[in-house]
Amino acid sequence: MSGTTEIRGRAVEARTMARLAAVQALYQMEHSAIGVEAVIREFQSFRLGGEMEGSLLRDADAEFFAETVRGVVENQRGIDPFIQKHLSEGWTLKRLDATARSILRCGIFELIRRPDIPWRATVDEYVEIANSFFDSGQTEPRFINGVLDASAREIRADEVS
Repeated sequence: MSGTTEIRGRAVEARTMARLAAVQALYQMEHSAIGVEAVIREFQSFRLGGEMEGSLLRDADAEFFAETVRGVVENQRGIDPFIQKHLSEGWTLKRLDATARSILRCGIFELIRRPDIPWRATVDEYVEIANSFFDSGQTEPRFINGVLDASAREIRADEVS
């Protein structure tokens, strides 16, 4: 492996870990009274340097993590309609599994605000995260893939063919 390839690989892995941590932080915020800056500080101080639920977060990109968590919270009103339009009639965001909701919000935020990251990489990364949270027989990863793919086609219409 060349030095450039190795560095690029570490950067991708650091973003993958940051995405996973962002999903976990949003989930935590939803189930506690902790605010965005407090959860970011907690993760950066205590979790991004070690292991969490079997996942090594030591190499997570702390800046990417914080940007994602803040961005989802600040832009939630613009993000949630992309999810809502793909729910079955009678379903609301609150009925969605909290983990799935966090994954979708992170993925859609990234599609909207990070055009420097290829849409397919964003979708694939968050589907992989979904696969790590849900058992193989569960439908959430397929649903997440469908919502993110459809959202990418709308948000990045010029990039998605």
